[in-house]
Amino acid sequence: MTKDTTAEIEPGKLRGALSAGIHSFKGVPYGQSTAGPGRFMAPRKPQPWTGLREALSLGDQAPQPDRAIRPANAWIRDTMPTSETCLYLNVFTPAVKDGGKRPVMVWLHGGGYFAGSGGAEGLDGSNLAQRGDVVVVTLNHRLNAFGYCHLAEAGGEKFADSGNAGMLDIVMALEWVRDNIGEFGGDAGNVTIFGQSGGGSKVAVMMTMPAAKGLFHKAVMQSSSSHLRLASAENADRAARQLMTEAGADSADAMRGVGADALLAGYKAAVQASYGNDSFRPVVDGRAILNHPFDLDAPDLASDIPLLIGSCETEKSFYDINLDPAKLPLTPDQLQADVKRFVGIADGETRDLIAHYRDRRGDASERDLFNLISSDHMYRRNAIAAAERKSKLGGAPAWLYEFTWKTPVLGGMLKTPHTLCIPFVFGNIEIAREFVGTGPEQTALMDTAMETWLAFARTGNPNNARLPDWQPYDAADRTTMIFDNECGPVRDPKREDRLTIGACPQFISDEQWSAAA
Repeated sequence: MTKDTTAEIEPGKLRGALSAGIHSFKGVPYGQSTAGPGRFMAPRKPQPWTGLREALSLGDQAPQPDRAIRPANAWIRDTMPTSETCLYLNVFTPAVKDGGKRPVMVWLHGGGYFAGSGGAEGLDGSNLAQRGDVVVVTLNHRLNAFGYCHLAEAGGEKFADSGNAGMLDIVMALEWVRDNIGEFGGDAGNVTIFGQSGGGSKVAVMMTMPAAKGLFHKAVMQSSSSHLRLASAENADRAARQLMTEAGADSADAMRGVGADALLAGYKAAVQASYGNDSFRPVVDGRAILNHPFDLDAPDLASDIPLLIGSCETEKSFYDINLDPAKLPLTPDQLQADVKRFVGIADGETRDLIAHYRDRRGDASERDLFNLISSDHMYRRNAIAAAERKSKLGGAPAWLYEFTWKTPVLGGMLKTPHTLCIPFVFGNIEIAREFVGTGPEQTALMDTAMETWLAFARTGNPNNARLPDWQPYDAADRTTMIFDNECGPVRDPKREDRLTIGACPQFISDEQWSAAA
């Protein structure tokens, strides 16, 4: 049975819902509309309202390209409309107005910097809040051209924040948490930001932003691939000018008058003409962002922030969902071509790389080998690099993990795909049953994942009663927690793979991007 619940925050009063012991407040504005005069500008705090504002349904998503929805990924897809009035957040808490000091967990959604939202059904924070007696916050923010179009060179000081508007949105959401979370029984002095894929990259970016310092105290990066290198001002300017051409705008000011649909269409065309979706991503602008994440030569703004970071074994198998099943099998020649293209190495090096993986996995298909190699190249190596750099910087520790549990559904199409960790961490395996299946294995792994993330949110240390002792990561032992039917720490797992893939060119380097552009 659902009942009403109320809360009072800086802008006004809210009416939420109370169900199964969890209070939820959805579609709460943390910023004003970004349409019209707000487009490309830094976010503005919401206007106060009178009376009781309904907070019973999710807010609009940010404008973004359409993405395919299949039964297996429906749990991670938001079905709300899109609009430039999208700065909304959702709060899930065991209590309101009780003076509680519960840990706060703020989720940054995936979808790269171009798509996604915090409102997907599988991101409902009720189960996590209830199990851990924590407050869970999810949010939407600007994306793609609306959030990461660096017009500072074309438009001057007026557009100085345009290239990082989406990240500044997240900063404002964290300021909202600081100012208001006490009303929801949360502790503004114990905030964990956690995110998966693009959300994990956003966590890394937040660790470099002076404006975010002090707004969070722990960080979790799940299955992130693009967290080591951000855009340079030069490359971001090139992408922005390409977008201006595609949108038919002769100035930065004119870009604010382009219709949202036309701007999104221009963005898609500009992506095709430059280096993919990463042409529009956070930029090292010397203003909001001063350096690349985990830069050993830059001031460490996150020296006091413990980091939990990891990946799934075959992240790239997630994209098999959208393939025609008849196209899943690869011939040896197709595998050679696909690995060469993805990794960016010569024919002989490609053959050696494939042979290395095949020698250790004799029963793996060509599709399996491609997913293993591409996942190690794109995800695992960057997680290891971030953990190693964090360890070298000193200060708070890093803890590295890998999910190797294999989903039994979809006829063996998937193994340990991208996003697999999310339903286990949120306690939403039932919602994602088309993706992870159901049974005692799933329940046990969910219990372990939830307890691990909750322990980290409470103390900055992921150790808990469901895991063997887990030591922080360092370059000597390289201790990695394996999440599977049996969980446990392993010293330098798959060492040969790590060394082999580590000798390949770095993924999405500035040099590759410049050459492609």
